[in-house]
Amino acid sequence: MSKTVLVVDDAAFMRMMIRDILSSEGFVIYEAVNGRDAVEKYEEIKPDLVTMDITMPEMNGIDALRAIMNADSGARVLMVSAMGQQKLIMEALEAGALDFLVKPFQPTKVLDTINKCLRPRTP
Repeated sequence: MSKTVLVVDDAAFMRMMIRDILSSEGFVIYEAVNGRDAVEKYEEIKPDLVTMDITMPEMNGIDALRAIMNADSGARVLMVSAMGQQKLIMEALEAGALDFLVKPFQPTKVLDTINKCLRPRTP
């Protein structure tokens, strides 16, 4: 069965880029346009993985990450950020994110990082 990914970014171009990379590898893609939308869609879809932008309107990615982790401590969230947001990346990792990708990124790096995040967890 195909893995599901919820791609969260306020920029349609970034969602399209990630969607194109992942759908070519057989992932089933859902999209959210901000953190609030992401939390609602996570509850509805229960995706295998979420890619989460940090800076978004209405609810930022870190607040959305916390809300998702509160609802599902087993959620797998990969943060996607622009250069120069190291403090926010550390905050996201402390809040439960598995890893992060820095924009701009290469398709192979996206796939490698996503596959790493989807590996079975070891106790």
